Parts: sequence; structure tokens; C-alpha cells
Amino acid sequence: MEGFLNLNKPPGMTSHDCVSRIRRLLRTKRVGHGGTLDPAATGVLPIAVGKATRLLQYLRQDKAYQATVRLGVTTTTDDLEGETVAATPVPQLTREQVAAQLPQFLGKISQIPPAYSAIQVQGKRLYDLARAGETIEVPSRVVEVHNIQVLAWREGDFPEIDLAIACGPGTYIRAIARDLGAVLETGGTLAHLTRTESCGLPLKESLTFEDIETQTSQGTFQLIPPDQVLAHLSQIPLNSNDGRRWCQGQRIPLSELGEIVPPVQIYGEDGTFLGISEIESSDGDWVLVPKMVFEPVS
Repeated sequence: MEGFLNLNKPPGMTSHDCVSRIRRLLRTKRVGHGGTLDPAATGVLPIAVGKATRLLQYLRQDKAYQATVRLGVTTTTDDLEGETVAATPVPQLTREQVAAQLPQFLGKISQIPPAYSAIQVQGKRLYDLARAGETIEVPSRVVEVHNIQVLAWREGDFPEIDLAIACGPGTYIRAIARDLGAVLETGGTLAHLTRTESCGLPLKESLTFEDIETQTSQGTFQLIPPDQVLAHLSQIPLNSNDGRRWCQGQRIPLSELGEIVPPVQIYGEDGTFLGISEIESSDGDWVLVPKMVFEPVS
């Protein structure tokens, strides 16, 4: 049992909880996930099973979310899971006023991660430091937001705006909610979050735990093959001799580089996925350098 699973994570579970449950459902220990989701969040959680766990580092990193931001409220965790720090009704706020501030969150932006997050500072997780009452200055970092669209607006004392956000790795949607409230001078916090795409896996094709239980009991459950999840990487086929040598750790000459951008997928002449290779220059020529051998050739 080796491959990937597009899991629709339910609310109230940590990503580690999900991995543990998949281990029990599939009766295998070697399971990992491709990007943490907060317990309150729902949606796509990429899961790798078996040797595919070694491929997690090569998955696409872009992600997409549907987020609900509640304005007029600030919390300790930048979402509704934390304690309320301030709550001031802002019934006069309009959709147009909020939408006018969104362009400043596009592109490469400097972002300070939430105090309650899994980032390590001085060898400790921020959420552990925050729970211990320690005040730590969280360093900012540059993240990239590709697109933000307004989906819906709900008026009220604490109005809510629904946003579709496409972003690069390391982007905290909770921080966008917090910072949007800051620039509006109203306060803001994340009220709901669904990840609609991760590592190229869309929400519409995801499976719930109930789906997996049903399919495994009926004998119809299948993992997603590595080549589908790694489709963003170029593919290079090798004949049986070169494939065997590559799997043994030898460097294989590459006739031409063309538009190929490493790392690349390596396949045997029968179509078997062999692993991931880097490409290096050697005496003016290009060679395939084994990076991760997935399926050794005998």
C-alpha cells in the first residue's frame, strides 16, 4: 500500500489525529501528511502512505482556501478558538471599505505568524511558549499571496466577509484576518477556514473518513499513484540498463537538458516509477543524480 490520499479533514481533529486514524483504517504504520491544518479548519489534507512518505518534500506547495473573517473582534489566537481580546461593534463597515484594503495583501508580503502556531523559536513551538505565558517576539517572514477574491459579505454588528485565497507555502490565513482588521482599525479574526486545494489535490475529489471506511470494507479503496501527485515535475524514462544503474546510485548521462527543470521523475522502460533525480553539470555535460530511489530495479 503505497501512494497518496486526498483527505477531507473534519473540524476538531489535529493533522496528527488524522494520520493516526488513517494508520488504523489502512492497517499500516508508515503514514504522513503534506501540510498542517489547524484543528478547527476543514478541507484538503494530503496524506502519504508507505514509501510515498519520502515524496512529500517534492509535492506542489501552493494552496487555496475559503476563509471567513469576522470584523470587530480580536482574539489571542487570531481565530475563534482563542480568548476574545476586544469586541467592538462596527455595523457601519461596508463591503466596499473592506475590499479596498485587500490589494495590499497580494503578492510578496511580510507577515508575522500567529503567536499560537507550530513555528519553532529558540527550539520551542510558539503555541507551547504562548500557553506557558511567555511573551516572544515572533519574527516576520515573507510569504506570497497569489489571489484574493470576495465571495460574500454579511452585515451586522460584527460583519463577516468570505474570501477565496490562493497562496504560497507558509502563509497564515489567520494572520491575514488579523492584519485586515488592523488596517481597517476594527480588529479582525478568522471565523472559519476550509482548504480547497493543496499539493494539486482539489476539495471536490477528497474523501471523508466515512468514504474511506466504506471503500475499504467493500474492497474498492485505492491510493492515488505518485505520478498523478507529482505531475508538476518533468518525467525522464530510462532503459532497463540505465534504470538499474540509476537505482544503484550511479550517475546517468543526459543527452540534452532542453526545458527540463529539476528535480525530475525517473521511470523505467515499462513505465514503473523509479524515484526522483537531480540534474547536475559534469565536465560540460548533464547527468542524472539519484536523489530518492522509490522502486529499486533488480
